[in-house]
Amino acid sequence: MDTSSTDAQPPLEQADHSDRRILVTGATGYVGGRLIPALVDAGFTVRATSRSVDSLKRFDWFDDVEHAAADLNNYEDITKAVEDVDVLYYLVHSMGKAKDFEKEEAEIAENIARAAEAAGVRQIVYLSGLIPPDAELESLSKHMRSRERVARILLDSPVDTIVLRAATLIGSGSASFEIIRHLSDRLPIMVTPHWINNKIEPISIRDAIYYLAHCADLDQGYNRGYDIGGGRVYKFKQLLSLFGKQRGHRNRIYSLPFRLPLDTLSGAWIALVTPAPFGIAKPLAQSMAEDAVTHNDDINEIIPVPEGGLLDYPDSVKLALERRSEDNVATSWLDSWRKSDDNPAELLPSDPQWAGQTVYKDTRTKDVDAPAEKLWAVIEGIGGDHGWYSTSALWKIRGVLDRLVGGPGLGGRRNPNKLSKGDRIDWWRVEYIDAPNTLVLRAEMRLDGHAWLELEAEDNGDGTSVYHQTAHYVPATWLGHLYWWVIAPFHTFVFPVMAANIAAAAAATEKDK
Repeated sequence: MDTSSTDAQPPLEQADHSDRRILVTGATGYVGGRLIPALVDAGFTVRATSRSVDSLKRFDWFDDVEHAAADLNNYEDITKAVEDVDVLYYLVHSMGKAKDFEKEEAEIAENIARAAEAAGVRQIVYLSGLIPPDAELESLSKHMRSRERVARILLDSPVDTIVLRAATLIGSGSASFEIIRHLSDRLPIMVTPHWINNKIEPISIRDAIYYLAHCADLDQGYNRGYDIGGGRVYKFKQLLSLFGKQRGHRNRIYSLPFRLPLDTLSGAWIALVTPAPFGIAKPLAQSMAEDAVTHNDDINEIIPVPEGGLLDYPDSVKLALERRSEDNVATSWLDSWRKSDDNPAELLPSDPQWAGQTVYKDTRTKDVDAPAEKLWAVIEGIGGDHGWYSTSALWKIRGVLDRLVGGPGLGGRRNPNKLSKGDRIDWWRVEYIDAPNTLVLRAEMRLDGHAWLELEAEDNGDGTSVYHQTAHYVPATWLGHLYWWVIAPFHTFVFPVMAANIAAAAAATEKDK
């Protein structure tokens, strides 16, 4: 087994990979779901595993890969999945889901290694976490101890294993990044545990996928661990501050001047402030008790640095958030969160429900005793002289307040009955119109965030229709979250009344015909 090389590998896209079959376990996970398209694009024959093949169907790459239903606790399932496989990616980690997850993960790793040896697998690739080089196994948190134990099981097996050790992966959807995002957005002032001052070397998910994918392109087997990182070391609190700077706000962070065993409390704090479940927040908080930085750049001996260099943390954050800008949020939910083919930093269907930008919604639906064309006429005529079919006094007050802080207020509309994309309606702008079905208005009032109002007419085909009304609000900072909860009580009667009156207005025009 060779453990080093001075020859840099050619770029992935230049090699011929048609004769290599790659197995990706954890295909529906955060990393696996992003790695597979990179391998497919490089020409590999890829086999994706999941407990159920149905869970793979939501991915765009489903038709481009082989599928294997496999319970990794079942050795027979594993042996079937690894048949004729050259490179096996082991990307499974329970993050404390099972009560005795350390034992379970060790047993799965042993089965993976045994099945891989029997099948003649040439290379195993495992993604683990960065730990201090002299750390004793038992001194690590359960989360990190389990990962390191799995790494050692695989490295001690007869099958060559590359262990890539990384700290926080920066990309929308990763648990660590989402915690950073929510803490920074929601807390302008933080009093934090001591670990906020620990050192960490994050890596962009784009660069992590680059290194992972290139492990399938090596011309010989390797059996050792490699550290991968973004090339710059930060304190964890700097990650929060720099994220806030990227978002246009400032975070004041104060750490306790003494060390306390606050793992559980830290996990509870993170789970309370962010949408991350306690089962994820606690092990991540525990893992932050140690510095997480690279100790060598030996990976460059077998895989060259990405063309153009590694992304630093601010650019990684920018990449992760770029499609959450004002011009793209509306189209993202209108188009089922449109994806870029070459951006692993974006959200995927497999990412947790709490990942990505926070979006508050108020949804109302009303049956209408009129065809959709009558309902659409009311929708298209909304605002201006026709008003907003709700508590007019509240709309007027909101308009006055908006003008006082420099917003457009209630400014009328160009045409009382017809709309085109870009038209202004009071403090709204027509973002999208698909007559006679859908109207999406983007708010231009002064807000700490972005807001849209989506109005739809659904025809039942029997002379009746259904009215759908959804208000979307994306807060920018903690002030935006506070704003939503302050006005939420008013929504309980403003929006229902609006929906009921629009439905009634459409029905009245049908009766008057």
